[in-house]
Amino acid sequence: MSSIQRTRLAGLQNSWGAVLRRNWSGPWWRRSASVLILLLGFFIGSNLTVHLANAVGVRTFTALYALIACELLVLWRRRLPWLDNLRLGFVYAVVLEAFKVGS
Repeated sequence: MSSIQRTRLAGLQNSWGAVLRRNWSGPWWRRSASVLILLLGFFIGSNLTVHLANAVGVRTFTALYALIACELLVLWRRRLPWLDNLRLGFVYAVVLEAFKVGS
């Protein structure tokens, strides 16, 4: 019998732990590919924000295209689960850039 009670927080911790075990278990090439895809998403997101700062006239449309790309990655992640790491890196880069700018 486990010493942890069956609460919603314990269930959430167990489910997150299962996701982490599933994503980070297996051969070394799968883990390294996961990290590389995460970093690729971060690279794309940070470069997009730099180009958004330079493009004065099309800033709104570029942000709309980035939002559409993120939503498509959410739709396609059932068939291609590695796209979730790409999206996480992308969103993290955009949020980090927003904190740097202060907006």
